[in-house]
Amino acid sequence: MSKPRVAFFDFTSCEGCQLNKLNLENDLLSLLELVDIVEFREAMDDKAENYDVAFIEGSISTPSCVKRIYDIRRRAGVLVSLGSCAVLGGVNAMKNLHPADWVQEAVYGDDKYLFPSIPVQPVSAYVKVDYEIRGCPMSTPEFLHVLKSIVLGRKPEIFDHAVCVECKLHENECVLDKGMFCLGPVSRAGCEAICPENGQYCTGCRGLISNANVGGAIHMLKRHGFSEQEAKKKLQMYSSLNKLINEAECRHA
Repeated sequence: MSKPRVAFFDFTSCEGCQLNKLNLENDLLSLLELVDIVEFREAMDDKAENYDVAFIEGSISTPSCVKRIYDIRRRAGVLVSLGSCAVLGGVNAMKNLHPADWVQEAVYGDDKYLFPSIPVQPVSAYVKVDYEIRGCPMSTPEFLHVLKSIVLGRKPEIFDHAVCVECKLHENECVLDKGMFCLGPVSRAGCEAICPENGQYCTGCRGLISNANVGGAIHMLKRHGFSEQEAKKKLQMYSSLNKLINEAECRHA
């Protein structure tokens, strides 16, 4: 029985999720026993005509990105968005909060006409996405779980509860009680609360839980001494395309 053909592609991103996969020293050999990696620009020169599984890193931000993602989707049996940029639009999508002409001028100056650009969108805005692996960078254990599940024909377990749940399970002291900012109450888990676990606050890099009470979260942050403007800015860092954030109002006194 032939092994599944797997390919990795990068769009608008820092390529940190792809580099993160190259750090799988302890799992790389066992991974290669399960799949054939047929295209991966960060690690090899080979290219393939088709693939059973395509992992996509990065957001869609140019006309050429649109053309390319359509082509990859036609060639792929299963398509997986990899990391915050591909799943949410990520940090790149903050560009959409400003006038397009101003962004082009600020970044490229007199050469702005040489670089056609469109509003940033996640991969799912253009093609069907079968699975999503969140995070900035992506969670390595979650990547292995999703890949192995696909190979075995199983549906991966996808988390939709708050990071606070994982903090409680790890018996972490709440960083809000330490005077730190934190988006854990409305951010999607699956990272094992790695930032609070190591004394940092949750930045919301995995996006919001599906039933997030954004107005309540802003109110909670205000009670801890943070301004509504700061709360919204932090929420927009990874999830600026989320309507819950852009329409949120703190309706509490």
